Amino acid sequence: MSNIASLLQASLQPASRKQAEQQLHALASQQGFLAHLLTLILNGSYDHSTRLAGGIYLKNISKLRWEEDDAPLPEADKAALRSQLVPAMIALSDPTVKAIRAQIAESVALIAELDFPAKWTDLIDQLILSLSKTDYSINVGVLQTAHSIFNQWRAQVRSDELFTEINFVLSRFMQPFLNLSNQTATILLSSPAPPNIAIVTQAQIILVDIFYDFTCQDLPPGIEDAHDSFFAPQTGLFQRFMSWDPAELRSDPDDTQPSLPAQLKTKIFEIGELYIKLFPDQLSRSPAVEGFVQSVWELIGSNKLPGVADDSLVSQSLRFISTAIRSGYYKSLFSSRDTIASLVQGVIIPNIGLRDHEMEQFEDEPLEFIRLDLAFGGSASEVATRRQAAADVLQALVSSGYQTEATEIVGTWITSGLQQYNSNPAQNWKAKDSAIYLLTAVATEASTTQHGVTSTNALVDVVKFFSEHVYQDLQAPAGSIHEILYVDAIRFLLTFRNQLTRDQLLSVLPLLVRHLNADHYVTYTYAAITIDRILSIKKGTQLLFSQADIHDLAADLLNALLNKIEAAGPPEKVAENDHLMKCAMRIIVTARQTLTPVYQQVLQRLVTILGVIAKNPSNPNFDQYIFESISALLRFIVGGAPSTLPTFEQTLFGPFTFILQQDIDQYIPYVFQILAQMLEAHSTGVPSEYRSLLPFLLTPTCWQQKGSIPGLVKLLKAFLARDAAEMVKTGQITAVLAVIQQRLIPSKINDGWGFELLQSVVQHVPPAQLKQYFKAVVMTLLTRMQTSKTDKYVYLFSHFLLFTMAVNVDGLGPDYVISAIEEIQAQLWSQVLVNFIIPQVPKMPHKDRKVAAVGLIRMLTQSRIMLTPPSTQSWHPAFVSVIKLFSEPQYLAKSKDEEQNTGITEIDFEEQTAGYQAAYSRLAAADGAPVDLVAYVHDPQDFLGQALVKADPRVRGLLATGDEKVVQPFVQALVASGYSIQ
Repeated sequence: MSNIASLLQASLQPASRKQAEQQLHALASQQGFLAHLLTLILNGSYDHSTRLAGGIYLKNISKLRWEEDDAPLPEADKAALRSQLVPAMIALSDPTVKAIRAQIAESVALIAELDFPAKWTDLIDQLILSLSKTDYSINVGVLQTAHSIFNQWRAQVRSDELFTEINFVLSRFMQPFLNLSNQTATILLSSPAPPNIAIVTQAQIILVDIFYDFTCQDLPPGIEDAHDSFFAPQTGLFQRFMSWDPAELRSDPDDTQPSLPAQLKTKIFEIGELYIKLFPDQLSRSPAVEGFVQSVWELIGSNKLPGVADDSLVSQSLRFISTAIRSGYYKSLFSSRDTIASLVQGVIIPNIGLRDHEMEQFEDEPLEFIRLDLAFGGSASEVATRRQAAADVLQALVSSGYQTEATEIVGTWITSGLQQYNSNPAQNWKAKDSAIYLLTAVATEASTTQHGVTSTNALVDVVKFFSEHVYQDLQAPAGSIHEILYVDAIRFLLTFRNQLTRDQLLSVLPLLVRHLNADHYVTYTYAAITIDRILSIKKGTQLLFSQADIHDLAADLLNALLNKIEAAGPPEKVAENDHLMKCAMRIIVTARQTLTPVYQQVLQRLVTILGVIAKNPSNPNFDQYIFESISALLRFIVGGAPSTLPTFEQTLFGPFTFILQQDIDQYIPYVFQILAQMLEAHSTGVPSEYRSLLPFLLTPTCWQQKGSIPGLVKLLKAFLARDAAEMVKTGQITAVLAVIQQRLIPSKINDGWGFELLQSVVQHVPPAQLKQYFKAVVMTLLTRMQTSKTDKYVYLFSHFLLFTMAVNVDGLGPDYVISAIEEIQAQLWSQVLVNFIIPQVPKMPHKDRKVAAVGLIRMLTQSRIMLTPPSTQSWHPAFVSVIKLFSEPQYLAKSKDEEQNTGITEIDFEEQTAGYQAAYSRLAAADGAPVDLVAYVHDPQDFLGQALVKADPRVRGLLATGDEKVVQPFVQALVASGYSIQ
């Protein structure tokens, strides 16, 4: 423990980071580690960087290892840490250690998410007791910690468990919260200003955050009773803070960070927006909304707050207006033509133009410009910039019944802007940019980030505007117009892609290829984003564009994209623009076998790029897309021309070996999946270069990284399907079973992968050779059932037993499984069947019902043990569960969509939040079509009929004594269908 500080220091150095982290990981599960770590963090004699590294490490333990199955943290240590964290927060109240305190606060929130209130019942009491009447440095720390716990409620789905927790907190925290809110507001709103006004204002901002936390799900009685003290016009705290602007807190006009009063007002507008959405009746008790709207006019009307520092306040104020318009409760406030005209002139137009700092961002921080620009696509909650917030007010008017007035009023501004541009294009390009932005806003009735505009304002002809004003910029020669206008033209196409026909979109693709070769970062990136989204358009479940559509363009598109990626230079610059890599992936997925003539060059270039970024992995999205590209190229090229497989293997084995040897843990999960994909492409046998990998794959270190496990399972399944006999001969099957029994099945996170691998073992290892291990495996499964049963585990266990009875392997019948369980304890099988399997059958998801039906049928008709008393007592309940499956036959047949969907159309990462912390980064292209595990049965009902015809006479005896209301009608129906059972 004495060298924790030096290990933390070493973890900050790239050369020693990996080794230091491994040593810390090993230490973390030792008794006393957490207490040592916290003591170090609080010890001022260590330098700040070491203490901060300790804080970050504690936060990561809280996030990743608090409930870890493998090498768990000692429970006594966890309990001790819980009791020490709040006092640690208080000890770190000094502003100089704010960054360290933030890490501790986040640790509290992470642990509270798992342990509060059940294992941490005194947390809220600790926080309340820590609040100070006078020391606001302490109060800020306590309130930040409280907010970090309560903040999680905002994103949670309503449930009894959630409301139990909220009520637990409110019963203790509400009164201290209201008291402190009143005390703090009184201090700030009185004259003269207190000397510690900044820290008191920080506390007031967090108190408003907590107010939001408390009301995000429902309206607590304490806040409902105090409604007027917050919301009343003139006298309510929120209304009084709207005009509060103390000279001591005014910031420099050139500051880019919002002042404390601006932050406070922004938070109050957020609460106003929340109340309009959730508690409109409560708001209508007084003219609160009218007061807020008046505040918006007074604060931001006629561009009174032009500074960058006030952007978030202006945006949130406008969002409040949009929400009020959309709610429909305040028609009297917004319905008159004069009001709409003054909204457009006083609020929308001043904020719609590009500002100087946005132009600087366009040139100096192009990726951030794109990120903010793209954020405005779906819901109002995605509004990020002033111009987006202003456009959202316009869209709110259009979608709330005011489109005629709004379209007419804005139309004059659009016409004026275009005329201004035409009079002097070189100088007045901003006028056209604003006109296009206004037109986009007024034309949009509904949109989503994924699909673009889904419905348009019927009073605006988008296609006509495109052909008259936008298309000319799309095809303008490079350098002939301002760069922003090229971006506007491409973005217009991106936004209204659903309004253009398939032929119109195909006709502009060559122009987008040209823009991929542009010099400006934003222009070529927007071209890539637009190509990706156009090629992703679906009509129903089918993609609109196929390989035939981009046959002639695919090679040029890929060449342009890879040129841009390769030219970026150092690893982190190469990997920063994932939009380019995503577009390359989309082209490979769309072009498929079309790329066969150039696949070798494309593959080699992808591998070269991978070699560069492997030196410093920095962007999880880029990584996902480059491996997805390699995987998709492999899938389609080898699928069409199997003779190309050796080329892929020769090209990929070198870099993949390097990744495994260097232990680049971000990439290893992908490597295993693609190795499995290549091995699966060999219809029989295992080439020697794969076989030499196998001992390494079975070492414990390989299985330590959670993200690697699914890929490893996929790879071992490929080995088992092709080389099980050899694996038995060399004893490697013992190592596979050891992984299943020791690492996967005991883990609540990985048990599903354990069963998947075990199914493969059962399917491919000859039953006679598996027999010696099978009883021990079943013991492991039953032990886990006894020690830490979960709903998921009961389902997996039941499915595995049904699968083992259903799968068509010589020597592996139902009694193979049943006898192994009976050997452990007589009559244990009947208990397992009645208590676990039969209750699970009706809960089986669609994909597993055929396996369940076939497994049960084979058990009922082929098992000798089931026909021998006392096991026969459980025969009837099992037969009834089969009948229930057949009463819902739709669950036993595949739908059309399932038949057609080969998995590849699911490569869509619009909603994905890839990250290195993600447990598993799945490659969609590496997944084949789902395999029917019981394909030998075409019609389960016919299989049942035939099985009953051939069954032991004792089966007919059992049928004859079956339930008159359930079993007899079903049997009679089978007889009527031609099965001679009776």
